[in-house]
Amino acid sequence: MNYVETINREIMGMAEGLVASLPSLAIGLVIILLTWLVAKIAVRITARLSARAHLRESLRTLIATVTTVGVWLVGLMIAATIVLPGLEPAGLIAGLGLGTVAIGFAFQDIFENFLAGVLIMLRENMEIGDLIEVEGVLGRVESITLRETHIRQLSNELTIMPNSMLFKNPVQILTDAHIRRDELTVGVSYDTDLDHAMEVIKGALVGIEAIDDDKPVSVFAWSYGASSVDFLVQWWSDARPRDRRETKSDVVRAIKRALDDAGIEIPFPYVTHTFKEPVPLLRDAAE
Repeated sequence: MNYVETINREIMGMAEGLVASLPSLAIGLVIILLTWLVAKIAVRITARLSARAHLRESLRTLIATVTTVGVWLVGLMIAATIVLPGLEPAGLIAGLGLGTVAIGFAFQDIFENFLAGVLIMLRENMEIGDLIEVEGVLGRVESITLRETHIRQLSNELTIMPNSMLFKNPVQILTDAHIRRDELTVGVSYDTDLDHAMEVIKGALVGIEAIDDDKPVSVFAWSYGASSVDFLVQWWSDARPRDRRETKSDVVRAIKRALDDAGIEIPFPYVTHTFKEPVPLLRDAAE
């Protein structure tokens, strides 16, 4: 057997096949370039339409991603059928189905986060810019991708969380409404007239501008403390964290000032020592 002649014949056959397929390769390359161009145009069109529809930013991102993936899938399928004439669309779709199943088992976590990202983007309650708390992470949502969510914590650290974690665990959306109820416990001494103290505390909150006037201020005699009778004070204010802290500071100062003006004591813990037997007292050595 002449191996050199066989190798030369195979190389010549491959070269002739390559030359014969050059037109198909050129057409396939042109189709890929057209696919890239069509994908860019389609994304711009969908972005304008979603902007006119006033869709939230996460849903706009999802629509742009789905549009890009759809255009590229169609373009690559057309290019593949042209470059490989024996490949039929039905067989290509069937092969993609089997390949997707195999890839799904191999990259289960990636596809889980991908599907979770799609479902998160379809949610209406959580948007980019919302303040959320999940699994001990408290911060503002900066971006939502198909695999992960970026949360900027209040201390300015950036936390990147897999979408599956936000989808499987309870998520507290702290800025879902523009106002939130806040509360504070205030203690007064046991010899205080509780009805009078309640009126003083409620009146102290009247002059605070940050408190929502449309919602009632509630003051309840709540519990018996170790050294005081405790009142539970509740009010409604802006849901943004900084505004809530500033409002609470105003409330604390206003209540303290009102109780001082009314002569009502905010007691500190009293400690009484009781001895079973008389305790001798030592006189001062100078005496």
